[in-house]
Amino acid sequence: MYGRDPWGGPLEINTADSATDDDRSRNLQDLDRAALSSRPLDETQQSWLLGPSGEQKKKKYVDLGCVIVSRKIFVWTVGTLLVSGLLAGLIVLIVKTVPRHHPAKPPPDNYTIALHKALMFFNAQKSGKLPKHNNVSWRGNSCLNDGKDPGSTFKDLVGGYYDAGDAIKFNFPQSFAMTLLSWSVIEYSAKYEAAGELAHVKELIKWGADYFLKTFNNSADTINKLVTQVGSGNTAGGSTTPNDHYCWMRPEDIDYARPVTESSNCGDLASEMAAALASASIVFKDNKAYSQKLVHGAKALFKFGREGGRGYYSPAGSEASIFYNSTSYWDEYVWGAAWMYYATGNNSYLQLATNPTLAKHAGAFWGGPDYGVFSWDNKLAGAQVLLSRLRLFLSPGYPYEEILRTFHNQTSIVMCSYLPIFTSFNRTKGGLIELNHGRPQPLQYVVNAAFLATLFSDYLDAADTPGWYCGPNFYSTDVLRDFAKFQINYILGKNPQKMSYVVGFGNHYPKHVHHRAASIPKNKIKYNCKGGWKWRDTTKPNPNILEGAMVAGPDKKDGFHDVRSNYNYTEPTLAGNAGLVAALVGLSGDKSVGIDKNTIFSAVPPMFPTPPPPPAPWKP
Repeated sequence: MYGRDPWGGPLEINTADSATDDDRSRNLQDLDRAALSSRPLDETQQSWLLGPSGEQKKKKYVDLGCVIVSRKIFVWTVGTLLVSGLLAGLIVLIVKTVPRHHPAKPPPDNYTIALHKALMFFNAQKSGKLPKHNNVSWRGNSCLNDGKDPGSTFKDLVGGYYDAGDAIKFNFPQSFAMTLLSWSVIEYSAKYEAAGELAHVKELIKWGADYFLKTFNNSADTINKLVTQVGSGNTAGGSTTPNDHYCWMRPEDIDYARPVTESSNCGDLASEMAAALASASIVFKDNKAYSQKLVHGAKALFKFGREGGRGYYSPAGSEASIFYNSTSYWDEYVWGAAWMYYATGNNSYLQLATNPTLAKHAGAFWGGPDYGVFSWDNKLAGAQVLLSRLRLFLSPGYPYEEILRTFHNQTSIVMCSYLPIFTSFNRTKGGLIELNHGRPQPLQYVVNAAFLATLFSDYLDAADTPGWYCGPNFYSTDVLRDFAKFQINYILGKNPQKMSYVVGFGNHYPKHVHHRAASIPKNKIKYNCKGGWKWRDTTKPNPNILEGAMVAGPDKKDGFHDVRSNYNYTEPTLAGNAGLVAALVGLSGDKSVGIDKNTIFSAVPPMFPTPPPPPAPWKP
């Protein structure tokens, strides 16, 4: 049989060969031995024929269930992980145990330091049963029988704040002071928080609001009477009747009668107190029940002020007309209506606040020597700033745009009048702006202007507006802040006297403050009405420091007399200190922490309601 030889030629296969496979195998082995014996083989060749010389080592594996890996690789991997974990733990331990040197926090600025002190003045002015942690060691419970006067409709008038260096509770300036504190919290809550004073100032506001709720029937929707004053200070005609001005006593020792004055015709006071409760309701919006209680009271008060009595709380011949005379109630209507709108979102209040006739009566369209002076008596400048805020951030449009634009323009004019380049107001040689035209007790007006200037500056910054126009000239927002800083710095000691007019701030401040409680030592001796006169008349400094009290201030020549009996220099007031607190918090801390744009609008509905869905398609 022939086959094909792959190298060419036939391949002959002998099919007759009967040798068995075993025979052929033996023959091949014989041939292999012969070949091996004929020439030596190298190790490689021998390995081809004979295989490895020793017993091959078996590799060991680890079965992990889902995969089988070499034991050697497994040991190395686990070892590496363990060593890495130990190193990482060691590093963490070193980092945590080695003392770290953080850069020290920068010391608080002067405005923050003064803010802490200015708020403490309100603790010293509290009337009634004091909280445990009032932090004024020389004050105690006082006037716990307020309201028990036979002629009083409201029998519990305990609480609230004393107005100044006496123990009278004047509800008109007290309401303004609480509104101002609430406004500052609504705008600058983050700054209060940064200073560690947010809880404190909210407690002070609540102390005032709780007292106001006692001064009228707060459970009724309609009221006809309101308490205007507790205590008396009339010494006209040489009267020797013991009262809060004739006597010089600690509030804790008062034993003379404290009459209650009420009014059924007081649109100014009712509207101001409504503003106080309405603004406080926004401060306490997270306490829904309390906030609603405040709103209900504010509605009743404002309704009473508008419908029940459009008169003055301080008619001619009254004590109020001597000490805190109200010159108009139209400004309180605009001011109160604005706060009522922010607290309720009810457009009827906005319609009232933007009513041109109301604005005209309030003096929004004419100047005058006191135009732009924001105070416990005239709230127009503050109301215009408050309503300019609405235009800047919500822009409600028609039908409010025209009057809101007017308010905005008037606010710009007021801000221009604060600048030294304009001559609306004189300045002392030391640079203090004379908003009350050289009359006594100037500082209360200065701090209010500093607050409005700081706030309007922050409004413009928040609205991405770099400044405003005064005629053809453009001024940046920094100019307003510089005005506010200069005035506040003057009060804190950068003045010709080199004296801080805030008690306890700096090293040189008034030591003879006109204040009964601060001037009488805490010596467990009760001084009667005339017995305390010796402490009034002594030339020694007050034994108790009235921390944070801003005194009335210098005269128009930058002069100051630190004399206790001269209240035009040395007496602090509740309304004055409220303006100081508001200005200080606005200037304190980091400028980049601006206003809270949204909280004041929390009750305001969307300006442009969602349009109704389109009608269904027409079907024939």
